[in-house]
Amino acid sequence: MGLILQIETATTSCSVALAADGKVLYFKQVNERNKHAEVITLFIEELIATGNFTYRDLDAIAVSCGPGSYTGLRIGVSTAKGLCFALDKPLIAIETLEAMAYGVINDSTIAIDKNMLLFPMIDARRMEVYCSVFNYAGEKLKNTAAEIIDENSFADLLSNNQILFFGDGADKCEAVLGGNPNAVFLHNFENSATYLTQKAAWKFANKDFEDVAYFEPYYLKDFIAGKKK
Repeated sequence: MGLILQIETATTSCSVALAADGKVLYFKQVNERNKHAEVITLFIEELIATGNFTYRDLDAIAVSCGPGSYTGLRIGVSTAKGLCFALDKPLIAIETLEAMAYGVINDSTIAIDKNMLLFPMIDARRMEVYCSVFNYAGEKLKNTAAEIIDENSFADLLSNNQILFFGDGADKCEAVLGGNPNAVFLHNFENSATYLTQKAAWKFANKDFEDVAYFEPYYLKDFIAGKKK
């Protein structure tokens, strides 16, 4: 039936889901910084037990591959690769911003004008965000990039389109661009492993798998260690 374990750790949300044939069966998540390493294996074990499955019942492991938190991505991808090696299962990688866009598109509780552009954003510290642009069909219209936000950001797009900004990088954008009538902000958005479901099912059906031995997260920027205080 295509039972897929889905892992999302690229942002402050640590989230795990079990899905089959494009439908979420169970999920568990916590939106709290620095909890990922502590809870991720517990969440996975709990979901496997809840569904009365064994690890061998899994058909694939899907992981949100970035961009996002360096540490979070290392934890999620390392966990996914470890399971793939141990169980001899295929690895599916899904770009985090794309999953976020699909999450908003498929959430019936979010009212969206289908002509809006979707602008998922991940906080990259200071006034920088990781972002991309999608239409309502989930098609990427702008390559993923690290952008420094100022009053002129995305002026070309905002002049002709309504844009829905969301994600943990959107707050700093709202402080600068909130006065623009074409800028709409979705508050209280939490990233989730459930948002991987649609693309993970498609990739599984098309056997679009990664090389487990060589796969690395999509960091977008090099890691810079902070100085100890």
